[in-house]
Amino acid sequence: MIEVHGTVADGFEPVRDAFVGGFKERGEVGAAVTLHREGRRVVDLWAGAAHAGAPDEGPAWAEDTAQIIRSAGKGPAAACLLLLHQRGQLDLDAPVASYWPEFKAAGKERVLVRDLLTHRAGVPALDTPLTVEQALDGSSGPRAVAAQAPQWQPGTDHGYHAQTFSWLLGALVQRATGRTLGAWFDQEIARPRGLDLWIGLPHDRRPRVGRVAAVEAPEPPSAKGLRARPKPSVVAAYADPRSLTRRAFGAILPPVDENDPAYQSAELPASNAVATARGLAGFYAALIDGLFAPATLTTARTPESEGPDRVLVVNTRFGHGFMLHGPSCPLLTPASFGHPGRGGSLGFADPEAGIAFGYVTNGLQQSVTADPRAQALVRAVRSCLS
Repeated sequence: MIEVHGTVADGFEPVRDAFVGGFKERGEVGAAVTLHREGRRVVDLWAGAAHAGAPDEGPAWAEDTAQIIRSAGKGPAAACLLLLHQRGQLDLDAPVASYWPEFKAAGKERVLVRDLLTHRAGVPALDTPLTVEQALDGSSGPRAVAAQAPQWQPGTDHGYHAQTFSWLLGALVQRATGRTLGAWFDQEIARPRGLDLWIGLPHDRRPRVGRVAAVEAPEPPSAKGLRARPKPSVVAAYADPRSLTRRAFGAILPPVDENDPAYQSAELPASNAVATARGLAGFYAALIDGLFAPATLTTARTPESEGPDRVLVVNTRFGHGFMLHGPSCPLLTPASFGHPGRGGSLGFADPEAGIAFGYVTNGLQQSVTADPRAQALVRAVRSCLS
């Protein structure tokens, strides 16, 4: 029996059913989901164990349990640049080098600020990966991407900047504001709205953070032999250490321990943001409830990169910093924008439906952009609105 805590408003019971299904059918260990509809919280659920992969799985998931959300932190990071643009402090059409002179090295003098947000800068991988210590020190990452030669002519194509997104956006915010991206996000976005969402976890919040671990997704009896398999080209790209895919995800070697307090306290917005489901949903609710001006909201969700992705080896769609609804990342409707986290977590908003959604999990599965547990919740939300 799964003991689910929280509340569901009338008419949104299918979301609770899908949440329970994640535990019964899809290998969930511990998770939470929050949904806002037109400014009102209509779903707020949590269940399971706070520590995935631990021998006894530790304490139960509590109302305020937070977790690493991996790439779902890219949306909050992108919001910092878009708000700076909205306030006139950053020009999306300016060369990155006008704020960060060192970045023009190796043929990158014409890379625009918007190219960083749309994964068109051409530097998704590093010729020499960083050690964990270098990745966390706050200076080696920006120095490495500034010196890196692009993999393609910047601005002409797109490929997911899985790890380098951290250093690209972080360095730009610091040079434009004098503050780190994590500090700027906390002071200008999260703290004024009481959001439990951090890019660089404060020491006093650490006891609230559960442990993440890789888990296998079971194959439901009703789907035996019917589960969609990745295309051979995708499998090969992730398996080949020379591929741009492996190199982009392997910009830090050896891989970090995501439960290490030192990692969680560093500022790597592409991969190590920590949030509750309430915090993630609250962030997206704020974007569509006035934090983004109408023009900024349009900029965030206007398609800028569409088609074959040089890194993910599938067709992807990006606005400025946010993934958009499409086959590789289904959201609520074509009006939706947000970002998944590899392994499960998902946050997005749909301004036309008045929806803001946040899902956080500690059982990291092999999904990259469309986790089955998150997708079941999205389908349930869609059914409630139809």
